[in-house]
Amino acid sequence: MAVKLSNLKRLKLKNFTVFDNDSIEFSEKLNVIVGENGSGKTHLLKLIYCVLASISDPGNPTSDPKPTKRYLQRVIAEKLQNVFRPDHLGRLIRRAPGRGRCEVNAIISQKKSVSFFFNSSSKAEVSIDRLPTLWLEGDPIYLPTRELMTLMPSFVSLFETKIIPFDETYRDTCVLLGSPALRGPRAAEVNVILEPLEKIIGGKVETDKSGRFYVRTESGNLEMPLVAEGHRKLATIARLVATGHLVGGSHLIWDEPETNLNPAVVTKIAKAILQLCAGGVQVFIATHSLFLMRELDILLQSDEHQDVAARFIGLHRDNHSIRVEQGNSVDDVGEIVSLQAELQQTDRYLEVEAGDDDV
Repeated sequence: MAVKLSNLKRLKLKNFTVFDNDSIEFSEKLNVIVGENGSGKTHLLKLIYCVLASISDPGNPTSDPKPTKRYLQRVIAEKLQNVFRPDHLGRLIRRAPGRGRCEVNAIISQKKSVSFFFNSSSKAEVSIDRLPTLWLEGDPIYLPTRELMTLMPSFVSLFETKIIPFDETYRDTCVLLGSPALRGPRAAEVNVILEPLEKIIGGKVETDKSGRFYVRTESGNLEMPLVAEGHRKLATIARLVATGHLVGGSHLIWDEPETNLNPAVVTKIAKAILQLCAGGVQVFIATHSLFLMRELDILLQSDEHQDVAARFIGLHRDNHSIRVEQGNSVDDVGEIVSLQAELQQTDRYLEVEAGDDDV
């Protein structure tokens, strides 16, 4: 597999959207962010993506061998604007009387950490406090709540020529999906992660000359729009593995993987997530699904995944800010209202069933 790369260890936030003054610790493998709607889960995921994408190696012949303050200040500001899409950058500061200042400090390694700030009056500018001296290798990948395979192949050109209601994470990931699959020795390396995914999907993910995706099964090619949505999400993961973007040392940021899926498919999604972690991918997911959390917890306690270190982060709305509870266990996230409602419904259902039995 690829050489292990640097992982995000800690994110310190001050006055960023709903976050007041928080320090969030991350595992090098699996990170599960849980909370009610409006608690900042997606904001946290998108910020992680913006930071990692901004300090990743541009990978072109004209890029500097090391990051520069002038370059990063421009790129971070542009990424925040294009991903969050505020009227101006200062709108990302937590609402409070008077002039505000947002500070973000991302701890990765001694040579790859970055910190920056901007004020409530900032239109499109950030200032760098700490400059990384080395680029972050690889491309961080952001998966939104909806699947992307059926948006291909025309989405990128449409995004770049028309005003459409999608943020830049969609464009970035579609570009990676359009990359050619690996061949030769590197293709054999990624098969360790790819083959279990293909078993779940029931075939290989392939593309034709026009860029449309198919699943090649024993009975022939199945057009991607005809594939079940849960398998389309898994096909997205498989394609990113096959192209070499989602391999050991990379970062996957996935917003509510369980959206629109039935529990049987969520179980497969949980297995795929842990397979990626075992393969050296640092994974961040946001969810308010008790089923997905329970499934991950069950799998993490099995012998197969005992080496996958996990971190659970609970976000709680507390007046006008967010309170963070975190730890290495599901029990450390505190009481989440949406999860409690599911548990209470289970209790009510069991009581009704018990009553019917008595009758």
